[in-house]
Amino acid sequence: MSDSNISSSSSDSASIATVDQNIGRRNERIINADQTFSPELRHWRDIFWLAIFIIHLILLGVVLAALGLNRFRTADRLNIDRYTSRYWENSNGLTETYWPKYAVAGGIGTVLGCLWLLLLGSRAKQMMKVSVHILTTYLAVISVLCFWCEQFFWGVAFATGAAVQFLYVISVIDRLPFTMLVLQKAVKLVWSLPEVTRVAYAFMAVMLLWMGIWSFGISGVVASSRGDLGRWWLLVVLSVSLFWTAAVLCNTVHVIVSGLVFLVLIHGGRNASSMPPNSLMKSLRYAVTTSFGSICYGSLFTAAIRTLRWEIRGFRSKIGNNECLLCCVDFLFQLVETLVRFFNKYAYVQIAIYGKGFNRSARDAWELFQSTGVEALVAYDCSGAVLLMGTILGGLITGTCAGVWTWITWKDRVIMVGSTAMLMGMVLVGLAMVVVESAVTSIYICYAEDPSLIRRWDPQFFNQLSETLHQRLQHRSSRAREVLTHNQLDSHTQDTFHL
Repeated sequence: MSDSNISSSSSDSASIATVDQNIGRRNERIINADQTFSPELRHWRDIFWLAIFIIHLILLGVVLAALGLNRFRTADRLNIDRYTSRYWENSNGLTETYWPKYAVAGGIGTVLGCLWLLLLGSRAKQMMKVSVHILTTYLAVISVLCFWCEQFFWGVAFATGAAVQFLYVISVIDRLPFTMLVLQKAVKLVWSLPEVTRVAYAFMAVMLLWMGIWSFGISGVVASSRGDLGRWWLLVVLSVSLFWTAAVLCNTVHVIVSGLVFLVLIHGGRNASSMPPNSLMKSLRYAVTTSFGSICYGSLFTAAIRTLRWEIRGFRSKIGNNECLLCCVDFLFQLVETLVRFFNKYAYVQIAIYGKGFNRSARDAWELFQSTGVEALVAYDCSGAVLLMGTILGGLITGTCAGVWTWITWKDRVIMVGSTAMLMGMVLVGLAMVVVESAVTSIYICYAEDPSLIRRWDPQFFNQLSETLHQRLQHRSSRAREVLTHNQLDSHTQDTFHL
């Protein structure tokens, strides 16, 4: 234990020196970054996962079409009920009864996503603050409504979500000013690139087309349901599929935007003479061809690992001196940190620029952060969590609207429709949020590669980043020394007791 703390303290001190030495020095990989957009240097990566994703879409499309058509205008049109009657009891509902409710959910989610993009330049800070402070209240209100509707399981689930959200915000309240600063600068960067928002709009349209097929099949499932467990499992499987598809589209936007933002920061502006021509179209082409397999692969794991890491970090910072609990949490933390080394969102910037495979990109990005000390800054930043709160809030609003309409006509289907509509809203709002997250990741990668890039773009922001990084590294070193001193005192006390 003490050896690891000594190592941590030494590495943090070394990191401070490394950061100071890196300022004003351009990394050789960045100088040649524009050459990586050459087709000769691009190769297909993670083809296996690309094939799995495409096969999954084809098979799922057939299943969704069959589920929806089976109850479209006529109950059990395809005679599927004879195969499912042994597992659950079927009702005589029709697909078109519930499909319009999902159409409304898609419309509301699209409106919320578009409003986010439209207000990005003028009201982004206020919207982010609302997301952080309103989400807990909204979750609590929905919990009360679920109890009122005698949906006790969902009432407890939303109440637990409200409690976790409240505790997380309390645990990171001191980090929010820095987080808001980073998000403001990311918004400033995105707002200077109007083509970025057009990419988000285009992918939202693609997502809506797929959601039309997905909601058609889901409506068929809901129409035949009497609330049994087997059908809920089917909804869960279809929802996981939608989540993976949505994550792939979001991360494709992530790669496209990150590549463009990274090049803008490298070359000193979008109008710089050294800026490669047609950068956006090249980034788009590589994202949906040679790098698409890596995106499909990373999209399976990154979101879940990131969320778990945020929660553990927030809880870990508030444990205090409870050594037993701290030991357990540290074990989980080290396990998650190992996973983060191979699955992190910063890999998408490396994919966009260098065309690497996902695991190598994630590993290189994380090693870059650790070697320069920027990992301490990334760990302190909560921008991803704040954007996720906005995404969840958008999903809750969408699910509430669809659920209220369903309550008026079919009270026993409220939870099914509301929960799946909430997922649709989260996906559509998340596609809008991802453009800001892409800018944040690009800023950190640039700062780690060559701090002078950030200093040239925004000198004041560069000074704020450097000061915060220095403070965080000092904090880590002092904390490691405190733990080491405490362990030495305990060891001395035990030795004295034995004597």
